[in-house]
Amino acid sequence: MTARLRIPLAGALAALAAFALPAAAPALVQIDKGIAGARLGNTVAQVHAALGRPSRVANGSNDFGRFRQETYKGGIEVFYQGARTVSSVVTTGLGDRTAKGVGVGSTESAVRAGVPGVRCETTAGSRSCHTHTFTAGRRVTDFFIKSGKVTRVTVGIVVD
Repeated sequence: MTARLRIPLAGALAALAAFALPAAAPALVQIDKGIAGARLGNTVAQVHAALGRPSRVANGSNDFGRFRQETYKGGIEVFYQGARTVSSVVTTGLGDRTAKGVGVGSTESAVRAGVPGVRCETTAGSRSCHTHTFTAGRRVTDFFIKSGKVTRVTVGIVVD
């Protein structure tokens, strides 16, 4: 083979190899469903299969009963109210975004433009944009806003 033929052949093989590799899954905020592989209703085992082992685990109880809280790299916290299935997922990390690119660091106007049906309001001095109403049993995604930018995203089931 001549040198001229080897270079295009090597490039073609590299391109084919790239198509054969699985694409890296983007870390996503899925509106009213979950964040980064932790979905509402998942078991502890399902979350561990998706995210690996947590860096920190806390167990306790509150007005609603037993709970479990797991902390992961990238600013992700997973809460299990009742200690069995995911009741909420929170991120303060920059890596998790909706399919339209909305996440921590986004402006309120980006949230309004990128999340259909979102409502933004100030309650008790705190600003947030959220899907749906905070009615018990309802799935809600909440974008907490400070100084005009999202600082935390929560996907959860309203407990009370």
